[in-house]
Amino acid sequence: MPQLPDVVLWSIPAFVLLTVVEMVSYRFHPDEDSAGYGTKDTAASLSMGLGSLVTDALWKIPIVAVYSGLYAVTPLRVPVEWWTLPLILLAQDFFYYWSHRGHHMIRVLWACHVVHHSSRKFNLSTALRQPWTSLTSWPFYLPLIALGVHPAALAFCTAVSLVYQFWIHTERVGKLPAPLEFTLNTPSHHRVHHASQGGYLDRNFGGILIVWDRLFRSFTPETDAPVYGLTKNIATYNPLRVATHEYAALARDLRAAPTWRARAGYLFRGPGWRPADAAGPALTRAAPDLASSPSGM
Repeated sequence: MPQLPDVVLWSIPAFVLLTVVEMVSYRFHPDEDSAGYGTKDTAASLSMGLGSLVTDALWKIPIVAVYSGLYAVTPLRVPVEWWTLPLILLAQDFFYYWSHRGHHMIRVLWACHVVHHSSRKFNLSTALRQPWTSLTSWPFYLPLIALGVHPAALAFCTAVSLVYQFWIHTERVGKLPAPLEFTLNTPSHHRVHHASQGGYLDRNFGGILIVWDRLFRSFTPETDAPVYGLTKNIATYNPLRVATHEYAALARDLRAAPTWRARAGYLFRGPGWRPADAAGPALTRAAPDLASSPSGM
């Protein structure tokens, strides 16, 4: 197959430049209604991003092994050509939607993804606040490999999606023209996704396209000003604690669970789930179960 560029690596200078530009814009044109930047928060986000580069490199070893093994045994092949890459990217975006949605609706997956939502700010540095346990997404893309998509082509499209999603983490861009807002994931749609209140909770899961949310009834437009963060925010900027706090909370719940049924519930139901006889508030995000969610299938 043709050599595909490392789009994330090539985009890092643009990430840095745009983040600096946005920071300077708040310095000279502050917005009282905006979450803006905070020194400790930004440092935590950058630390999480740098750490994820190291951990992702380690997680890629078993993932590449599994993908390569499956690709070797499937009889199907999708050629990597200029005209197939947009189709592969479209398919990747579809499966990203379900991976992203699953990471909000299943607590053991949310324990990984919660890192990205743990900031009460919403700016370009928030896009860099990535988890260190990203071993949880690969099963969602197995159908693509089984259909003959080369693992390198999938990796390329995943990187394109990641680069696209950088710019939508901003309050400096308002709503775009209607055709773009209808089809693409935009800053307006993603502000809703990072909000923690009421009808904004667990909505707008799309990566590049917002049409999946419209099709599967998980779309909500931006109306009220978003309140960013978790339903119960963490009081730390320590990168290690940011990366692991929900795993620690999950471990405490598993130890205290009275039955194996309750343990399974803590692992595989929504982040806010509790056994019927348990008391106490949700730990970090009162996400509904997939079956009972208003955005459920």
